[in-house]
Amino acid sequence: MKLSFLTKAIAGGVALSAILTGAAFADPAVIYDLGGKFDKSFNEAAYNGAEAWKAATGGTYLDLELQNDAQREQALRRFAGQGANPIVMAGFSWTAALTTVAPEFPDINFVVIDTVVDAPNVQSIIFDEHTGSFLVGALAALKSETGTVGFVGGMDVPLIHKFYCGYAQGAKAVNPDIKLIENYTGTTPAAWNDPVTAGELTKAAIDAGADVIFAAAGGSGLGVLQAAKDAGKFSIGVDSNQNYLQPGSVLTSMLKRVDVAVQNALTEAGDDATFKPGLTVLGLAEEGVGYALDDNNASLITDDMKAKVDELSAQIQSGAITVHDYTTDSTCPL
Repeated sequence: MKLSFLTKAIAGGVALSAILTGAAFADPAVIYDLGGKFDKSFNEAAYNGAEAWKAATGGTYLDLELQNDAQREQALRRFAGQGANPIVMAGFSWTAALTTVAPEFPDINFVVIDTVVDAPNVQSIIFDEHTGSFLVGALAALKSETGTVGFVGGMDVPLIHKFYCGYAQGAKAVNPDIKLIENYTGTTPAAWNDPVTAGELTKAAIDAGADVIFAAAGGSGLGVLQAAKDAGKFSIGVDSNQNYLQPGSVLTSMLKRVDVAVQNALTEAGDDATFKPGLTVLGLAEEGVGYALDDNNASLITDDMKAKVDELSAQIQSGAITVHDYTTDSTCPL
């Protein structure tokens, strides 16, 4: 028998027969975006959050790796129809599918990360990626010896421009004359899983003088980290702490705490008493974004660099510095 794509949804000991026969269950579900669960970046952060919830509660959950965009509505209806609650989705591409499906299941709580869907049974969680990117941009400029830094984004969409604009603003806050090289791996979802192209873009940026390159590209970012390491330059990871992937070469990682968002969603959204429909924004003050400092990069960031970036973070939180949000105004004032 040819099984549907949902056979990949088994996790936490839930039986395959429960999915295929329609048996009811009340376990939550997590659906990752395109690019793979173990992308060492955005999706893997979501997985780590689900695993943290499982370890803390002893609960079980279903999860699913999408293979294409056409599966979004199908996945939501299948999980919701069988009683999974809550259903947590990671990725900005869920807007249309969730807008359609959420009203069909008013008793199911949905949580979506990186986009906003206005419905009474949906919590939308977004991050201030631009402020976290500002901080790593400042670190890039402080570390650069050439006065040129690079950026390799994944899919060329407003959300990733939000990363770039914050990064560029942070770099210029430290060095107004710094040169920035901006590139994207593509315009389709395949851009999230193309480390070869990302590596080539990194090499080109290095050839043009960049000595620090920020990767905001999902799984493609692994190509950036490798190319920078090979060239003896520095990279900056994204979403998850990627410092360990190329120790001594990854300057830092712009943390986007998708793991915390997923863990909190699984803890709170399964109970109507603690479910938080509407919009939740996680920024510096909530420790939803930031930069990673650990044993793998401690020798790369001096006390003076850290003090400067922490000062900038405090100024952003106080309102003394306003970081431009590209998703609300698609001009980057540089």
